[in-house]
Amino acid sequence: MTVLCLDVGSTWTKGALVSATGDLLGTAQRPTSPPEVLDGVAAVSAELGGADEVLACSSAGGGLRLAVVGQERLVSAEAGYRVALSAGARVVHVSAGLLDGAGLRALRAAKPDLVLLVGGTDGGDTSVLLHNADRIGRNRLACPIVLAGNVEARSRALDLLAGRTVVAADNVLPDVGELAPGPARSAIREVFLRHVIGGKGLSRGPRFRRLVRAVTPDAVLKGVSRLATQDSEGAVLVVDVGGATTDVYSAVSTVDTKERTVALPPDRRTVEGDLGMRWSAPGVVTEAVTEKLIDKAEAAVLATEADRRAADVRYLAEDPAVDLRLAALAAVLAVRRHLRLVDGQLGPQGAGRLVLSGGVFRHAPDLSEVDRTLREDPVLRPILKSAAISVDRSYVLAPAGLLADTGRTEAADRLLTNLG
Repeated sequence: MTVLCLDVGSTWTKGALVSATGDLLGTAQRPTSPPEVLDGVAAVSAELGGADEVLACSSAGGGLRLAVVGQERLVSAEAGYRVALSAGARVVHVSAGLLDGAGLRALRAAKPDLVLLVGGTDGGDTSVLLHNADRIGRNRLACPIVLAGNVEARSRALDLLAGRTVVAADNVLPDVGELAPGPARSAIREVFLRHVIGGKGLSRGPRFRRLVRAVTPDAVLKGVSRLATQDSEGAVLVVDVGGATTDVYSAVSTVDTKERTVALPPDRRTVEGDLGMRWSAPGVVTEAVTEKLIDKAEAAVLATEADRRAADVRYLAEDPAVDLRLAALAAVLAVRRHLRLVDGQLGPQGAGRLVLSGGVFRHAPDLSEVDRTLREDPVLRPILKSAAISVDRSYVLAPAGLLADTGRTEAADRLLTNLG
């Protein structure tokens, strides 16, 4: 029996053909083909010779754009934000407190695919959550809602949101300092699969919607989690540099956390929408200057190159040196931000393994300069001092996550041995 694991992205559709035991039998990629993405899927399948079963994830059409509406910025809104990131969403808006006219206009302007409505601990205040449910319900925002706040307000909030697409989940913050991401993550995934992906105009029929099991970053996070179970020395850190965003994943089995308002889950993801190799290349240069990673002379050269890439996202340079420099800077900046979010908590040993993902790394013949840039960064040096650096050249993290999601953990673990 063979399984075809697909990742349908905004630019490329990638496939990995895997045996029932997790052996990697082949890989292929073809351009994603909107408005009928199944054409690209068919091309990948044909190249790999077909399969007995197909599992797919997708970030096509911009992935999952999510807005968080919470009660307090440092408590419920922050809890919702962290849950959204771990669910594979790109957080495009966060608001806290009572929604007013300006707040609703800002929420609409963010154009979310989904709103995560949270607020209050169980048994605590219900007024803010109910106020916000009322304002959202009466303003008819054209997107589904995941309701994951104070359970005592759930029934009334559902009444206020009547007529809307709403999925209720247990509170993301059942008690002060206790983050419970699981139910809300499952609800976000359900809404994405049932209501969001079918509305992006990616395919003419229902087959693609039935085919997709998860948003791609969620599948990758599951793959990273499986990788962490294999590595006993330190945490696993994954940096995926794309054309528009740079995603960072970290997974640890246990974390000795200091006292904080919202505790962190052991598997985490952050996405940086201003750091990328094409659309967001200018943001890499701007932030590298701000954090004093490059001097003015290098910034001037890189700014010109970054603008060229942003203007023509299909541009391919003959010399990969500039792309690798931009990728290294994007990786440093994204990991720095990730560490700030998790308060540097990757366990007492730091990262035992760093995995680089993304086409710029997979196709590079030499990554010594990238390695040096990461290891010599003064912020990252303590975290990466003993990390083994590898590259996901066969693109197996998302397929491993898809296999693990269907209970094939042994096959997923074997597939992950293909990490270079």
